[in-house]
Amino acid sequence: MEFVDLKDIHQTEPINGFKVKFAHSDNLTLAFWEIKANSILPDHSHVHEQMSIVTKGEFELTINGKTMTLRPGMVAVIQSNERHSAKAI
Repeated sequence: MEFVDLKDIHQTEPINGFKVKFAHSDNLTLAFWEIKANSILPDHSHVHEQMSIVTKGEFELTINGKTMTLRPGMVAVIQSNERHSAKAI
C-alpha cells in the first residue's frame, strides 16, 4: 500500500482552464481537477469508466446528449465509451 499527499503531486494543465493532479494504482486513477469558470471540455469518449464528484462550484455535464448542472456533493457516472462534454459554471 502506498500513501499519497496531494501537495506532493505535480499539477498539469492538459486542457486550457483544466488543471489536474493524478493519483494512480495498478487498476485505478483518481483525478483531482481544478477548473476555471467558463472553461469548456470538448465532446469526447474513452474506454475507461469515469466518476465525477463536484466538491466546489457548479459543473454543467452532458452525457450522451443529456445535460445536468452538478453542484457540490453530486456525482456523475460515465460508462465506458459514452460521449461526454462539460463546462465549468
